[in-house]
Amino acid sequence: MLSAPLVVEFPFTRSLGPVQSAFLTGLRERTVLGVMASDGRVLVPPTEYDPVTAEEIRDLVEVGSTGTVTTWSWNAAPRRGQPLRRPFAWVLVRLDGADTALLHALDAPEGPASVRTGMRVGIRWSEQRSGAITDIACFEPVGTSAPTHRAEPHTGAFADPVTGIVAEARLDYTYTPGRAQTRYLDALAGHRTLGERCPRCRKVYVPPRGACPTCGVPTGEQVEVGPRGTVTTFCVVNIKAKGLDIEVPYVYAHIALDGAGLALHGRIAGIPYDQVRMGLRVEPVWTEGGRHPDHYRPTGEPDADYETYKELL
Repeated sequence: MLSAPLVVEFPFTRSLGPVQSAFLTGLRERTVLGVMASDGRVLVPPTEYDPVTAEEIRDLVEVGSTGTVTTWSWNAAPRRGQPLRRPFAWVLVRLDGADTALLHALDAPEGPASVRTGMRVGIRWSEQRSGAITDIACFEPVGTSAPTHRAEPHTGAFADPVTGIVAEARLDYTYTPGRAQTRYLDALAGHRTLGERCPRCRKVYVPPRGACPTCGVPTGEQVEVGPRGTVTTFCVVNIKAKGLDIEVPYVYAHIALDGAGLALHGRIAGIPYDQVRMGLRVEPVWTEGGRHPDHYRPTGEPDADYETYKELL
């Protein structure tokens, strides 16, 4: 049976407004800031808009670095990139002076029996801080004798404020295809594209799914499609992707292979990007040892009539 490790990764870059900038810069300076809502509640983490009125809010307040656990869940097997390498608890902590809770990790070396709702905890700051939520390394128990803190107004002014962040989003998983996708992948290894036809609606699915999502019946009939096809829609990519050795701009398109009932994705090459168009007839280009087409190039045929692919947009 086929299986393969796959990674879906997307580093998202965003600029920060005055509220989020002050919050993250404050963490760098070991200061936790919240924002005052229209009903007088202190929101931590702060939001840029009032959750009740949707109006912009900017009245910053400083809250304490200690607080109370409102709920928790034990994490017995930490994953890569999580705050702690040993088992820990995910906790919602209402910091002193705040009315909402902050999600983070609680270091509980004595195990889940030592964690409870209502326990008092405090922030353990990271030694190296850059203006990110990870500046809070984790929470740790502090006992009931720890002093509390009232919310106090804060200007939000810091030297060298953080104005932007990169949020790393990544998913690691092992993919195991079913019988239909295994046949499809095996066919691709032989430079063939295999779909499956629904016995009711007669649509040919590429890649095959083993069942028709519309009719809900198995799709047992195998159909070879392509190799040529038609560009239905496309976009011009102007931002170079990390780790992808393709010069920008380039075109990524939906391609309806001849005989297929829906379009699949593919890169268009062998033609200037500004000459790619809907209806362009293309064919796959395979690299040596490749298990799927590297890209599609024009065939030189006349463009397909719009009526032949309008249902595949």
